[in-house]
Amino acid sequence: MEPVPCLLLLLLPLLRASTDTPEPCELDDDDIRCVCNFSDPQPDWSSALQCMPAVQVEMWGGGHSLEQFLRQADLYTDQRRYADVVKALRVRRLTVGAVQVPAPLLLGVLRVLGYSRLKELALEDIEVTGTAPPPPPLEATGPALSTLSLRNVSWPKGGAWLSELQQWLKPGLQVLNIAQAHTLAFSCEQVRTFSALTTLDLSENPGLGERGLVAALCPHKFPALQDLALRNAGMKTLQGVCAALAEAGVQPHHLDLSHNSLRADTQGCIWPSALNSLNLSFTGLQQVPKGLPAKLNVLDLSCNKLNRAPQPGELPKVVNLSLDGNPFLVPGASKLQEDLTNSGVFPACPPSPLAMGMSGTLALLQGARGFI
Repeated sequence: MEPVPCLLLLLLPLLRASTDTPEPCELDDDDIRCVCNFSDPQPDWSSALQCMPAVQVEMWGGGHSLEQFLRQADLYTDQRRYADVVKALRVRRLTVGAVQVPAPLLLGVLRVLGYSRLKELALEDIEVTGTAPPPPPLEATGPALSTLSLRNVSWPKGGAWLSELQQWLKPGLQVLNIAQAHTLAFSCEQVRTFSALTTLDLSENPGLGERGLVAALCPHKFPALQDLALRNAGMKTLQGVCAALAEAGVQPHHLDLSHNSLRADTQGCIWPSALNSLNLSFTGLQQVPKGLPAKLNVLDLSCNKLNRAPQPGELPKVVNLSLDGNPFLVPGASKLQEDLTNSGVFPACPPSPLAMGMSGTLALLQGARGFI
């Protein structure tokens, strides 16, 4: 019997099962979710066999290296002999974390996953080591993912990692989340166009900043982008963000800049014409920024440091407006937010006592809306 290839280092490892220690994997009663935690110094990888019926699989490697599986990752043998086995797996969402993975092994996993029905892949707290192999033949590309999430994943080739990874995925990715990245300065000339990508989340990258955003938003590589999230991404000014978006040629409909320490701009901003939702909550604003888009469906200015209600003319035309948690609505809210933020905690936004089922802002400004 031929060994099942490297993917199944995650799902079908070929090590002897141990009866002396508790099973590291647990499958729920409905065969939906299976979680493995291989934190033991000598983990029983074969316990992952329990996860074969599951739809959602989580594999946590306990910081171990997967170097021992590298000899099984032959990227250029005929993988079709494993197709029936992989197609039979029910897994639609796979999370792998807390491991050191040789690059050839990771890419071998992706190639085998090309025969699966996997739609969502998340990699967390992973160190990719070694040198990536040449790109696969066109007919040997990996899974047809709709969502790819990467958190604290380090790659051996700096900014070239995205283009290399992209070669092992089928086109059609719709959602890309990258948090705590070691670098977002992509080699844009090597990056292919993400023609179907509608959501890009670069949150939790506090070192990014506006200059880094220009490098991350490779010009004209995201033509279908609608939702752009930049929470806690080191943004400083709205003008700088606008300039980066313009240089990249993106036209997001929804832009999330919450949890950035924004300074008041002295100049206006040329916003993307398609923008209809803007989140500026938890940004430390002491006044309504100048040069906001003339019309928005959603504007969130909650949990800032506004000491007075905005005057007519300071706000654009807004359908859904939120100012909850600002000092003029909740006495002491500004001090509480500052104390919690300084302690490294993102505070929950305190609701306005005036809200009563709607935004506290709307309750205050409803009479003034006719003049806006």
